[in-house]
Amino acid sequence: MVCLPLGVLPTLACAVLDAGCPAAGEPSGRLPKVTRLTPVQVAQRGMYVALGDSYSSGEGVFDLDRQPVNDGADRCHRATGSYVPLVSKAYEFGGGTAFYACSGATTRQLLSGQYGQRPQITRVDPKASLVTLSIGGNDAGFTGVLTACIVKLPWSSACVDQDAAVARRIGLLRANMLTVLKELRVRAPGARVVVLGYPRPFPKDPAQSVDNMTAEDQRWINAATRRLNDAVGSVVADFDRAIAAFGAPGSVEYVDAYDAFTGHEVGQARPYLNGLHVDMEELKVDARSYHPTGDGYRRFAELITKQIAAGPDRPMNNFLVTTP
Repeated sequence: MVCLPLGVLPTLACAVLDAGCPAAGEPSGRLPKVTRLTPVQVAQRGMYVALGDSYSSGEGVFDLDRQPVNDGADRCHRATGSYVPLVSKAYEFGGGTAFYACSGATTRQLLSGQYGQRPQITRVDPKASLVTLSIGGNDAGFTGVLTACIVKLPWSSACVDQDAAVARRIGLLRANMLTVLKELRVRAPGARVVVLGYPRPFPKDPAQSVDNMTAEDQRWINAATRRLNDAVGSVVADFDRAIAAFGAPGSVEYVDAYDAFTGHEVGQARPYLNGLHVDMEELKVDARSYHPTGDGYRRFAELITKQIAAGPDRPMNNFLVTTP
């Protein structure tokens, strides 16, 4: 039996097989290089997927489009004047852009689908690096709320009398919002998810009636919008804290748009929200009513592009590993 010194066998194998041997004078076993990605790098690595309701689809400017954006856009009122195409042009997304926000969407419909189309959530997969959405307004019933405020008798308190019902629906929204975030996380665990809030529709201190709504009515609607934003924002903040606590990749970020239209609310000289539009032929309220104008969607684009650049208020835990 022949005993060889430790380390001789690997050397002998290298000499005989001429394979897997380190070059002379070079250290073996060099470690891979690990680089923490910036928020912008994380967002741009894959596909940008835009989900949500009418405030993301472009309802307020849909009537200006001559041709739908993509399949099903004529039902969902996806418009080129939404903030989504503007965000898509502001950054180069490695996987392109998928635009599937749909007017009227609730959190449940985000998961189950509308108009016989695939659920929006199924458009998200591991290739997604950035997801944007606005959601919750339809869960809170804001379309019906505004309608009730507009069609009431001038001296009626029917508008503010909806407070308890709105508060109940906003309370139920929290659990559904959490379900949406969990599902997004499962489908794209390394993505940044940016949730956009809703703007205050009326001036902070209304001075006159607008569309049959008194100053008191307007203040109440403003307060209900604030309550909705706070509910969504708190769920988003709690979820992102959990991601950070585990040192996991990706993020969930909230963009508070409540004061974004200050000076440009309904009733102002240059509003960023459409006021009441009535289709006189069919005698019904036009869907673009109380949805952003082109200027409003451009303002949303500014908020989101700024958030993409800034990232969450913490380091990202997405890393690039390169081997030597």
